[in-house]
Amino acid sequence: MLGTVLLPLVLASAPANVDPALAERFARLALACVHQEYPSKIAHVMGADTDARPPRELTPAFFGCYDWHSSVHGHWLLARAARLLPNAPFAAEARRALARSLTADNLAGEVRYLEGKGRVSFERPYGLAWLLQLAAELREWGSPEAREWASSLAPLERAAAARLGDWLPKLTRPIRVGEHSQTAFALGLLLDWARVAGDAPTETLVVSRSRDFHGADRDCPLAYEPSGEDFLSPCLGEADLMRRVLPSAEYARWLGGFLPGLPKDGSSEWLAPGIVTDPTDPKLAHLDGLNLSRAWMLEGVAAALPEGDRRIAGLRAAAGVHREKGLAAVTGEHYEGGHWLGTFAVYLVTGRGQAR
Repeated sequence: MLGTVLLPLVLASAPANVDPALAERFARLALACVHQEYPSKIAHVMGADTDARPPRELTPAFFGCYDWHSSVHGHWLLARAARLLPNAPFAAEARRALARSLTADNLAGEVRYLEGKGRVSFERPYGLAWLLQLAAELREWGSPEAREWASSLAPLERAAAARLGDWLPKLTRPIRVGEHSQTAFALGLLLDWARVAGDAPTETLVVSRSRDFHGADRDCPLAYEPSGEDFLSPCLGEADLMRRVLPSAEYARWLGGFLPGLPKDGSSEWLAPGIVTDPTDPKLAHLDGLNLSRAWMLEGVAAALPEGDRRIAGLRAAAGVHREKGLAAVTGEHYEGGHWLGTFAVYLVTGRGQAR
């Protein structure tokens, strides 16, 4: 696992097609919530009366945006947007917000909280995987500020990686749901981090576990999706993970058995977007996130197939429909979606997680 010294940063250039207006819109959502303490939803194991404390004292870096994982990936959003568009109007404000949160003292408090008694499953795997994505973003940024933040984050980065590394060998089955506990999505984030950080043992572990969990999977029941509160697709999440794990030709064969009904006529009608009937309901609003995550997963699957594969057009067509519907829903009008949907939108429009 990751050692005590930060490994060399891997620099990556900004995608040429990042829309500054979209980035500004989504960054403003994160800026509005990363230091907004209330309302707050805490998943907090208490051992005594003294554990009844406000969010800012429990997790001093990541207390905003309603819950811990949303705060973490809200900071990731700011780091990614400011890195890719350093001269945008929001960039200086984003850097100030990151500097306020990512201090050595705040992050030491986060480590103490994570390692507290009874918290072995805290934010596992979703929040911890996003924490590692934040670490990866800072590593790739490479500016003096980002290096300082990465150094302060390193103890929490190591703790998160160790927590997931201890858990994965003991997990006997994947978790195939459409919400936070899904393993496929988290393993994709973890694998991307390991490759940025140069953590070969973690990369080997994730690849091995992914093959164990999914190598023989067939006929995923995509027609049963989505469930009413999904923000991740169990089937597409798995396909998006395995394209990171398998060589292209092997992946193409595996995908044929896993999703045999993928169209070869370029149609988008085989996968209908989710519909949110009440955006003020925090669980029903998950389906807006599903449309965004489906879009990037479909794009990732298409990009991993060999050139000329007849399934590519249909995958991209469905991705386009989901992209359009998903991005239109990221308005910030309701805090139930505004505190987190911007992250999914930025992950999509900046191509994070795509093969490089």
